[in-house]
Amino acid sequence: MDPKQELSSVDLAALVTELNRYEGAKVDKAYLYGDDLLRLRMRDFDRGRVELIVEVGDVKRAHIADPEHVPDAPGRPPNFAMMLRNRIANADFVGAEQYEFDRILVFEFERGDERTKIVAELFGQGNIAVLDETDEVVRSLETVRLKSRTVAPGAQYEFPSSRLNPLTVGFDTFRRRMAESDTDVVRTLATQLNLGGLYAEELCTRAGVEKTLAIEDAGEAEYRAVHDAIADLAAQLKSGDFEPRVYLDGDRVVDATPFPLREREREELNEEAYDTFNEALDAYFYRVQLAEEEEPEPGDNRPDFEAEIAKQQRIIEQQEGAIEGFEEQAQAEREKAETLYARYDLVDEILATVRDAREQGVPWDDIEATLSAGAEQGIPAAEAVVGVDAAEGTVTVDLDGTRVTVDVSMGVEKNADRLYTEAKRIEEKKAGALAAIEDTREELAAVKKRRDAWEADDEEDDEEDDGEDVDWLSRQSIPIRQPEHWYERFRWFETSDGFLVVGGRNADQNEDLVKKYLSKHDRFFHAQAHGGPVTVLKASRPSEPSNPVDFPDSTLEEAAQFAVAYSSVWKDGRHAGDAYMVTPDQVSKTPESGEYLEKGGFVIRGDRTYFRDCEARLAVGIRCEGETRVIGGPPTAIEPQAETTITLEPGRYAQNDAAKMCYREFKTRFADQSFLRKIASPDRIQEFLPPGGSELRDV
Repeated sequence: MDPKQELSSVDLAALVTELNRYEGAKVDKAYLYGDDLLRLRMRDFDRGRVELIVEVGDVKRAHIADPEHVPDAPGRPPNFAMMLRNRIANADFVGAEQYEFDRILVFEFERGDERTKIVAELFGQGNIAVLDETDEVVRSLETVRLKSRTVAPGAQYEFPSSRLNPLTVGFDTFRRRMAESDTDVVRTLATQLNLGGLYAEELCTRAGVEKTLAIEDAGEAEYRAVHDAIADLAAQLKSGDFEPRVYLDGDRVVDATPFPLREREREELNEEAYDTFNEALDAYFYRVQLAEEEEPEPGDNRPDFEAEIAKQQRIIEQQEGAIEGFEEQAQAEREKAETLYARYDLVDEILATVRDAREQGVPWDDIEATLSAGAEQGIPAAEAVVGVDAAEGTVTVDLDGTRVTVDVSMGVEKNADRLYTEAKRIEEKKAGALAAIEDTREELAAVKKRRDAWEADDEEDDEEDDGEDVDWLSRQSIPIRQPEHWYERFRWFETSDGFLVVGGRNADQNEDLVKKYLSKHDRFFHAQAHGGPVTVLKASRPSEPSNPVDFPDSTLEEAAQFAVAYSSVWKDGRHAGDAYMVTPDQVSKTPESGEYLEKGGFVIRGDRTYFRDCEARLAVGIRCEGETRVIGGPPTAIEPQAETTITLEPGRYAQNDAAKMCYREFKTRFADQSFLRKIASPDRIQEFLPPGGSELRDV
C-alpha cells in the first residue's frame, strides 16, 4: 500500500475544526520553500510558538507542525514570502474554513482594518493564492487561466464550480442522486456524492450496506442507513470529537485519519493513537519525508525508474478513464436536453400543472398524491412523473426511458439550457483533464530520459576529482554551495571575462549604486531609452584595491546589452536598443540651474561612448561548478558559466509566468529535483527576468 500523499475532503473538514482553535494567534513570519511549501510562524497566547505548514506540490497537506519538524529558514526569502510578510506580519489569525466540500482551505488574517486571505488549493496541480479585502488576487504561486475560472494577480479570485456537499445534503436529494446512478452503492458514494473511495467504503460498512449492491437493487432502507451514517460523520467532524490514528504497514506509515476506520482495521494495519488530528498529520508527513530522504543501500543507488514509469503510466490510464467519463456525462446531459425538446408538449404540461398547483398553495405532498392518482388513471403526463423533490422544487420525469429532473420554476427551454450548460461545464473539466494528461506525459518522457541517461553513463566514474567533466544533469545528488554576496540584492552577472556587472532594480537601488558602489575606475552604463537601471561595471571587488583597468571589448558590449535588456526596450517589446558608457566623474546628482532630478536620476556631463543596436536577449541558467545558483545575463556571458541555460527575448508571457515555464523546463533536465527546488525556484529565476513579457527560445 502506497503512503497517502494528499488530504481528502473529510480530512480537511476535520482539520478546519482543529485549526480554528488557534484563532487570535499572531503571525511572525512567512517562509516559502521551493515553489510549493509555505510556512507561517505564529505566536499563540496559550500554546506559544505555532508553525502552520501548507504544501501544494506532489504532496498536498496543511497542518500545525512540531517546531522540530519544520525546515530551516531559507537563506533569502523569495518575493512571494516577502509580499506575505508585508501583508500579514503581526496580523491576527481569524480562522480557517473549507470551501464547500472541496479540497480548498481559506485562511483569514486581520491587521487593523486590513484583511488578507490565503487560499490553498489542495487538488490537481495545487496552488496558493493571496487575496485582499475585496478577494482580488494579490499574488499566486501558479497563474490559472481557464474558461471556467481565472486565478491571476489583479483578477477576482474564482473558486472551482460547486460540488455536492454530502455532509449537508437532504435525504430527498441524496436519494435522487443515488437513484440516478447506474453503478453500485460504493462507487456512487465515491463519485456522485464526492466522498472518495476510502470513506465511501467506510460509510457502507458503518451503515451495514453491501458495498457492491447495485443501485437498482437498493431501496429506502439502504438509503436511510447510508444517509444516517453520513449524518453521524458530519456531526463528528463538526464537534471535533476525534480519535486520530496513524496507520502503518509494517514499519511504514500509510495513512492518517481523524478517527479509527473499520476499513483500515479490516486491512490488519498497525495503528498509533494521537491526541489531535494535527499531531497525527504532522507525525505522518514527517515520517513520509524521512522515508523519502533515506540514503539508498551502498551499491544499490540506481533510482527505480521502472516503478516511476509504471506509476506515470497508471496515472495516464486513470486520466484517460476520467476523460471518457466526462465525455459520457456531457453526452448524457445533452441527450436529456434534447429529450426535453423532443417531448416538449408533455414536459410543458407537467411543469404548468405543478407550477399552477404551487401558486394556489397546494402542498407538495398533495401534488405528489394527485400525480400518483393520475398515473393510475392512465394520464400520460402523470405517468411520466417518477419523483417529486419538495426541498429542491423539482420533479423527475421518465421520457421514453430517459430520466430527467426539471425545475418547476422554469420553462422547458430554461431547463434544457441548464442541461446544456452543465454539459459545457463537464466538457471544460475534460479540457482541464486533457491538459493534465499532457503534463503527465511530459513527466513520463522526463523519467524515461533520465533512465536512458543513467544507463548510458552507468559505467562512468562520477567522482569530481578524476579530471573528467561531471554530468551534473544526470547526477542524482548535487551538493549545494551557495554563499551570500553583497550584490545579490541587485541585478547582477559576471561577464565572460570575469568582471562583475551590477544593476539597480528601482530608484532606491540606483541611488545606492552610485553613492556607495561606484568607484573611480568603474564604468557607468545606461540605456538610451527612458526607464532603465543604473548599470555599473566594477573594476574590482569590494575587498580588492581599486586600480585602472583596460576592460575588454567583450565585457563592455555585455554590460551595454545588460543595460538595454533591463530597460523599457524589453518592456516595450523591442528587440534592440542603444546604450552609452561614461566614467564615474561624469555622473552627478547636481542638476542644471532651474532643473529638478527625480529620485534615482543623474546628470551626465561630457562625451559618451555609445553602443548601438544592442540585442535585447538574455539567458538564465543553473551553475553547478563551484557555487550552485541561478545566474542570468547576456547569453555570451552566461552560457559558458552554466550547466544548462534557457534564452529569452521580449514576448507574450508575463514575468512570473515565464519564470515558472523556465523552472518547469529545468525540471525536465535535472535528475536531482531536490537540488533544483532549493536553488532555482520560480521566484529566484524571476529575479533575473526583465519587467514585461518574455518568450522562451528553442524550448
